[in-house]
Amino acid sequence: MADLKLLEDLIALAKTGSFVRAAELRHVTHPAFGRRIRALEAWAGAPLVHRGQQPATLTPKGEALLRTAIQVVEQMELARHRMHGSHAGGDAVLRIATGRSLARTLVADWVARLRHRTPKVLTGNAQVEISTAVMQELSVRLEQNKVDMLCCYEHPAMSVSLSPQRFRYITLATDKLVPVTQVDSRGNPRYVLGEGGRPTPLIAYAGGLAMARILGDRLETTPHALTPFLRTDSLDVAHGAVANGLGVAWLPWSMVFADCRRGALAALGGRGDEVAFEVRLYRPRARMTELAEAAWAATTRRTP
Repeated sequence: MADLKLLEDLIALAKTGSFVRAAELRHVTHPAFGRRIRALEAWAGAPLVHRGQQPATLTPKGEALLRTAIQVVEQMELARHRMHGSHAGGDAVLRIATGRSLARTLVADWVARLRHRTPKVLTGNAQVEISTAVMQELSVRLEQNKVDMLCCYEHPAMSVSLSPQRFRYITLATDKLVPVTQVDSRGNPRYVLGEGGRPTPLIAYAGGLAMARILGDRLETTPHALTPFLRTDSLDVAHGAVANGLGVAWLPWSMVFADCRRGALAALGGRGDEVAFEVRLYRPRARMTELAEAAWAATTRRTP
């Protein structure tokens, strides 16, 4: 039988359509990833990938092996989780994958509710593991049963590609990106959005951040005169930059509402400058551990 990691490599390649991105997901170099795919082809005795195509696509035999690989990896991870889904002391563990900003905000609030509110789910020695990474990598972890649930942003510009036949979701929250700026000593916005005159410094997001993809289309079509000043892969850094008067940033309303209410920041523009998005919680349709099922049930009871 092929090494399990080679089957995981094939799944990553099929998901990304790129040897480079798949190698990054698998934390190996591009040449090493290519050698591993060739090793899998040698084991299979047939070409599995159409070479020289962008995006990379699988041959019919590659697609057939992919279907089997998904089942094998899923079943092995499920068996491992059932046998070792608790720490050495026998404590149940809830495994959550999410982005860094969500881990600090909405996911932290959700875990607190599971811990403190009735019905209490995280009781006794139950533990929580929260892993963060880029969404593409996190969705792979969910597909491979390395986590119980995935909490992520949802917007047409960056939908998570999870099969509805294997996974389902609930919407935990709706939010919107709003352009905000620091308020000066006279209570006026330090910067404004306008079509002419001197460009407004923009606090932008690095490509790997979910917000960069959500906001990308809006910035490309905005009539406002903006000039990039600072780029970051952290919402917290963007928030700090705005609070220090360095420019305008589109930030989640849930993050800046209190600042705007007390007069530290000011929201700019109109409704046409806002970008709405969802926060979703995904889970497998297959049965999860008792703790994960209890957390899901408690969450769905509280979600409209």
